[in-house]
Amino acid sequence: MVVLNRIYTKTGDDGTTALGSGERRPKYDLRIAAYGTVDETNAAIGVVRLHTRDMPEFDAMLGRIQNDLFDLGADLAVPEREGKAERLRVVASQVERLERDIDALNDKLAPLTSFVLPGGTPAAAYLHVARTICRRAERVIVELAAQPGEPVGSAGIQYMNRLSDFLFVASRAANHNGSGDVLWVPGQNR
Repeated sequence: MVVLNRIYTKTGDDGTTALGSGERRPKYDLRIAAYGTVDETNAAIGVVRLHTRDMPEFDAMLGRIQNDLFDLGADLAVPEREGKAERLRVVASQVERLERDIDALNDKLAPLTSFVLPGGTPAAAYLHVARTICRRAERVIVELAAQPGEPVGSAGIQYMNRLSDFLFVASRAANHNGSGDVLWVPGQNR
């Protein structure tokens, strides 16, 4: 259980922050950017949920995702090191559950005839915002994983890749199962 008695510690006043391992890093460090952008994704999904209260099954999916994103943040905040005790990690079953949710939503959607523009219902528009933040988080995580000595679990990378797919499919579901999608018309304004 996490207990937060004091919100400000002043330890970050020097431009550094602590990883979950206690190691201090500059606040601009790529690992900090990775889990910070995961947190942005989570916050954007929180905004989506303001518009999904009347869709309990859909809202429950988003709630599970928010919890998973906290798991991923914890995973990224404590890099895996040999000989260290195992910490919370994103696992394959979380990716698989996300795939099942994508399939369940996608089964009800009208086929796509064009690319979809962000818009439609408020929930759909905010899901597109969350999707773009998620893609940015994925890019930062992949960049981090490419750095020597910066381990990142493959399930975390897979989760973020699937999550952006989920958010796209969910935006269509929130647009009346695709019937309210705003479609791109190539060259429309020439």
